[in-house]
Amino acid sequence: MFLSRIELNAARRGTRHLLGSPQKLHAAVEASFPSGDPQGQDGGSRRLWRLDTGSPNPRLYVVSATAPDFTHLEEQAGWPTQPNWAVADYSPLLDDLTTDQFWEFRLAANPVHAVRPEDGGRSKRFAHVTVAQQEEWLARRAQHLGVAFDVGVEVGTDDPTDDEDSASVSFRVEERRLMKFTRKNHSVTIRKVRYDGVLRVTDPGRLRSALVNGIGPAKAYGCGLLTLVPVADGSGSRFLSSADRG
Repeated sequence: MFLSRIELNAARRGTRHLLGSPQKLHAAVEASFPSGDPQGQDGGSRRLWRLDTGSPNPRLYVVSATAPDFTHLEEQAGWPTQPNWAVADYSPLLDDLTTDQFWEFRLAANPVHAVRPEDGGRSKRFAHVTVAQQEEWLARRAQHLGVAFDVGVEVGTDDPTDDEDSASVSFRVEERRLMKFTRKNHSVTIRKVRYDGVLRVTDPGRLRSALVNGIGPAKAYGCGLLTLVPVADGSGSRFLSSADRG
């Protein structure tokens, strides 16, 4: 498995073109791999990607079974004369996961719940819309993900009037985005939520699975990718510093 990163040039028209459409960004990610690549087929792990927009220039992260070639993205939305992407072997991090490790994490997800009609028909997915619902969605998945959100990091707002019984978990919802677009003549709405926090490893095998297979729905549109960095190094540069440069 590989973890890749490319920084996009916010001043480029091509970058703005990609940022305005999850479908076009998905297509750009797929174009980074050879045609006929079997990943995601026959039960195999799918490619995961996430766009982080908190810094002056957006950063695109991709987890995949084969190494991508971001040359086309660099030409369209990067700095063609200054390569600015990296590809790292993910195996060292995956293999080194052990119980009771602490990691800073970031996750972009689409928190939803299924509701079955009273007539017993097929269940339908509905998005969680409040921060409390979105926090609970992730907290309830901790055991399945092989982690605990009990590191003791203060969450919530700094307002002392807040309810003391608010979510006692070591993460917070940092960003929420409503995405609407049309796919095959059908309207698609996705509520994407970015979680940042600290976790404790309880089951390394389950956590490895979450890292390479993703969490929740809408993975094709930038949801589901969980990434880790050592607690002492919030930038993530320690892991990617040894990456092969494009």
